[in-house]
Amino acid sequence: MRSVVVARAEEIAPGQRKIVEVGGRSIGVFNIAGRYYALRNRCPHQGGPLCAGFQFGTLSAQRPGEYDHSGPGEIIRCPWHGWEFEVKTGRSWFDPERKRVRSYPASVQDHVDTYPAHQRGRYVVIELGP
Repeated sequence: MRSVVVARAEEIAPGQRKIVEVGGRSIGVFNIAGRYYALRNRCPHQGGPLCAGFQFGTLSAQRPGEYDHSGPGEIIRCPWHGWEFEVKTGRSWFDPERKRVRSYPASVQDHVDTYPAHQRGRYVVIELGP
């Protein structure tokens, strides 16, 4: 796997995202409650810009009138046709075993060498597979 620095950690605040181009691929990098996730910015339905879509959490109810709103920002909806995916895993909300979008491991590293100069700080890094 190849590691790629995509942003300084403070560039993507909690609840925010940044769309980057890496190796000819558009990738959305998300900060959900201080943890970073990366998804391919291409909906498997018809190629829409998935990561530009609306983010929201889940809503459940044990009984009428009692709602539990959890996981703010953990679901992304494609702006073209409304297909929904989990930001953390890339799995679809409607058929998680068969429909998904490519996800990439993302982490924050404290010291990364960048070129042509060396800089120190916290950076968001994604791992690109083959």
